[in-house]
Amino acid sequence: MWRLAKRGGVLVLPLALAACFSSEGSRPSVGDAAVASQPFPDNYRADVLAIMRSYLNNPVGIRDASMAEPALREVGGRPFYIGCLHYTPRESDGSYRTVRERAVVYVNGRPDRVVERTTDLCAGAVYAPFPELEQMTR
Repeated sequence: MWRLAKRGGVLVLPLALAACFSSEGSRPSVGDAAVASQPFPDNYRADVLAIMRSYLNNPVGIRDASMAEPALREVGGRPFYIGCLHYTPRESDGSYRTVRERAVVYVNGRPDRVVERTTDLCAGAVYAPFPELEQMTR
């Protein structure tokens, strides 16, 4: 009897673990069919600073920072707010190379991810200076 229960437990364990890692009940993201109507990200400037602090290896010494106000764009067939950034990070050798463009995707009014390929997402974006990004420290 004990062997049968033990085998049953071994068979059920992978199913239980799979249920823990499913997307149901977790934070919705761009890949989920989660939200039909997205709210405007009210604190988008502060939220961008927070996500960029974790995204960048070294947030010190950024130059030429500018940001476009979030706009509704279609991602995966659904509308999400996208905020676009331009900035020149300091390289590990202390030099500055090219301006980088990144897009921040907002889900439910909060930043969800930073996207590096921004050709379609940031087309037509109107940028304004973003000095707070240039003043970041560790």
